[in-house]
Amino acid sequence: MILAVTGGTGFVGQRLIELAAARGHRVRALTRRPQEPREGVDWIDGSLEDRDALERLVTASDAVIHVAGIINAPDAAGFEAGNVGGTLAMLAAATAAGTRRFVHVSSLAAREPALSLYGASKARSEELVRGSGLDWVIVRPPAVYGPGDKETLELFRMAKAGLILLPPKGRLSLIHVDDLARLLMTLAESRLPKKEVLEPDDGRPGGWTHREFAGALGRAVGRRAVALETPRPLLRVGAALDRLVRRDKAKLTPDRAAYFCHPDWVVSSSGLPSGDIWAPEVPTEDGLAETAGWYRKHGWL
Repeated sequence: MILAVTGGTGFVGQRLIELAAARGHRVRALTRRPQEPREGVDWIDGSLEDRDALERLVTASDAVIHVAGIINAPDAAGFEAGNVGGTLAMLAAATAAGTRRFVHVSSLAAREPALSLYGASKARSEELVRGSGLDWVIVRPPAVYGPGDKETLELFRMAKAGLILLPPKGRLSLIHVDDLARLLMTLAESRLPKKEVLEPDDGRPGGWTHREFAGALGRAVGRRAVALETPRPLLRVGAALDRLVRRDKAKLTPDRAAYFCHPDWVVSSSGLPSGDIWAPEVPTEDGLAETAGWYRKHGWL
């Protein structure tokens, strides 16, 4: 197959490209910066705002996997441009090229669009996909982790220090990046399911309480870590301080703090992919230990 991939230089996209190449597919991947040559990969210079680049990306492709998105922006316009405008541009390019299969990576945050600007933008991107007329499938991953991930790194660092600051009481689902990449690849290779919204996870019914997750993080780094639930007002203060200190590189923004405090980020059982299509293979305890080992090996932890 010829696969058109956005977000191929990111955490999930890199794993996806590795898997696609290993399965013998040809990948065209959009990039803003020069990349090292890679077997089985054609790098397409450009961005989601570049119509000519998108045309080169999707022409004669068998499927589009739209991974690219904005998880952190200074305002609503930033999320709108990255998540809504970018999705619209990809849908238009796929339609013009005659590429029917469209795999769209969204987020569980889209279930609660009133909570955050990020979630609202992801929900609007889903509306565009649903109205496209393509053979679409939407994937809403829960918290994604794995070797090389910078978003969960600070949780591992807190666990190593012995104190993990958590949002107020709640539950969440998790998925290893390799399991997510396998699902996206499988959906691109098949025409089914279509016009469905899928919410994959690690196979743990009911997800993880925040304290259970903190315990698993502690075991992954070989420490007995204390989990401390952080009140909403304190999280908002922390978000303001993070933005003040790290500016555009802040991890805990006011927008992210808003949806972190939601008590239920567990996938819906009705949205789980059918077992004959895909099933998770990485036990979370093993995946967390593997991730911690990778961090240590590369001097991140």
